Amino acid sequence: MQDYIFKMNEDGTYAVVGYQGDEAEVTIPDSYAGSTVTIVGDKLFSGHAEIRSVKIPDTVTDLGEFIFDGCENLKNIELPASLENIWGCTFVRCGIEEITLPDRLRTLPPYAFKECKNLRKVVCGKGLKKIYSWVFSGCDNTIEIVKNDIVEVSPEAFSTK
Repeated sequence: MQDYIFKMNEDGTYAVVGYQGDEAEVTIPDSYAGSTVTIVGDKLFSGHAEIRSVKIPDTVTDLGEFIFDGCENLKNIELPASLENIWGCTFVRCGIEEITLPDRLRTLPPYAFKECKNLRKVVCGKGLKKIYSWVFSGCDNTIEIVKNDIVEVSPEAFSTK
C-alpha cells in the first residue's frame, strides 16, 4: 500500500507532504488532481526502514529536509533530471551506497548526507558548483566524489561539527 497526502503550492503545482505505506519499492506520483508534483516535502519517508528503492518523477524540482532520515535499508534512489534544489539533511542516516546527482542541481547543502554509514560514491552532475561544509559529516567510509574541475568542495565537507 502507498498512500500520499498532497498540498497545493502557490503556483498551482503540488507538494507531496505525507506518506503511509509499507512497501519496499516506492514510486512518488508525478501528478495530483490534474497538476504536477514539484516538491517532495520534509520528512516524507522518515523512519520507513522497509523502503529499499525510491523513484522520484521528472516533475520534481525540490527535495525537502530529512526525507529519507532513518531509511537504513534504502539502496536505490532515482533522482529526476529536473531536480534543482536539495534543502538540506535530505539523505540523513539512510542506507544508500552510491548516488548520481542530476545536471540541474547546483549545490549540496550542509548535512545532505550526514551519517550515511554505507555511502561510498557520489557522481556529481555537470551543473554542480559547490559542496558545502559538513555534507558528509559522520559518514564512515571513504567517499569517492566523481566531479568536474569547477566544483568547489569546502575543506570541511567531511568534517563533523
